[in-house]
Amino acid sequence: MDIYHRPVELLQRLIQFDTTNPPGNESACIAFINELLRDAGISTKLLARTPERPNLIARLPGQGSAPPLLLYGHVDVITTANQHWQHPPFAGEIVDGFLWGRGALDMKGGVAMMLAAFLRAKTSGLPLPGDVILAAVCDEEAGGEFGAKFLVEEHPEQFKGVRYAIGEFGGFTFSIGNKTFYPVQVAEKQMCWLKATVRGTGGHGSMPVRGGAMAKLAKFLQQLDRHRLPVHITPVAREMISRVAATTAGISGLLTGLLKVPLLTDRLLDLMGERGRLFDSLLHNTVSPTVLQGSERVNVIPAEVSVGLDGRLLPGYHPEDMLRELRGIVGNDVELELKHYCAGPGVPDMGLFPELTGILQEADPGCVPIPLLLSGVTDGRFFSRLGIQTYGFLPTPLPEGFDFTRTIHAADERVPVAALEFGANAIYRVLSRFGR
Repeated sequence: MDIYHRPVELLQRLIQFDTTNPPGNESACIAFINELLRDAGISTKLLARTPERPNLIARLPGQGSAPPLLLYGHVDVITTANQHWQHPPFAGEIVDGFLWGRGALDMKGGVAMMLAAFLRAKTSGLPLPGDVILAAVCDEEAGGEFGAKFLVEEHPEQFKGVRYAIGEFGGFTFSIGNKTFYPVQVAEKQMCWLKATVRGTGGHGSMPVRGGAMAKLAKFLQQLDRHRLPVHITPVAREMISRVAATTAGISGLLTGLLKVPLLTDRLLDLMGERGRLFDSLLHNTVSPTVLQGSERVNVIPAEVSVGLDGRLLPGYHPEDMLRELRGIVGNDVELELKHYCAGPGVPDMGLFPELTGILQEADPGCVPIPLLLSGVTDGRFFSRLGIQTYGFLPTPLPEGFDFTRTIHAADERVPVAALEFGANAIYRVLSRFGR
């Protein structure tokens, strides 16, 4: 078997399984991965809360002289509804040097890299100091109840002794000047979903109400749009900014370094424009209005209107911090209710970071690996409950001008073909060095 030489083909096959979540329907995709592994002589287990949503665990035995290493990734993808794609999202077509399709970046591309490296390690007879575990999971995009959360709560024995894991979301490059940066995720924000409610006089739609619930909601949304929450410089963000500033020449490096001064942070982010987007959400707790609820009929003026807020907390902060900071902007006219909070990983264990840095610098001489605090959340928050530190390490060199943040989850999601082999080789190097 030599399909591990062809991570592009692996990704094409993975994309062709429509695993849009909800409902997920990951079983056919997992069965395909399971067959590849079993054909290579690798033992596997399927663990599931419901039969149509299985998770796969495979293990390469090591010599017992090092702890196990975990590779994990999810095969479910976000919806393509109401998006207009240049190429079909589940065809896996290669056009203009890119492989197009839903999941190319998040994260079937990463699963293809891991699977290629895992199969290569088995086929080549790579001596492993410790076991290497591969987990292909479902349901990451909708909260992990059937995937990583289920595995951690119901089958923690599968990960006994694991200290470090490779997962999403880092490795996608960006450039400043002539420097290429590889962010390696070591920390992530926390989910803190809220509901904001305003009330006022209701009535018949033919008799306008001034200053009612809708007007109050409009004022509230304007306040959120015009004001950031307070600046916080967390340790990982500080280190990330320091490394970028130290290797960036001229005014760009100077401005980047000054982001660590809270009194200047917001002004500098505004001056930096589009480039400031990279850092903005890493230096603040954030809320984004998403779901509106008002009247159920067009001719009824609602007496109560609410909006769902996708809140994200920095590491080390708690829901009461979010509520206090919001109150400082919107006052007491809005009722704020905590709907869902999921604590994230704690202080990151940076023990594997130097090894990952060395692998990147060998593969792409002159590049600058940096630690990344992710603005979103991953399955890493569940594995951290078992004491496992996840490194987002899916090395993916991107061409200049490719906006990763605007491509992921959007129409025309795609990945450079050459990047898949680069990433698979980098992960294989991790397997060949870990524990030695």
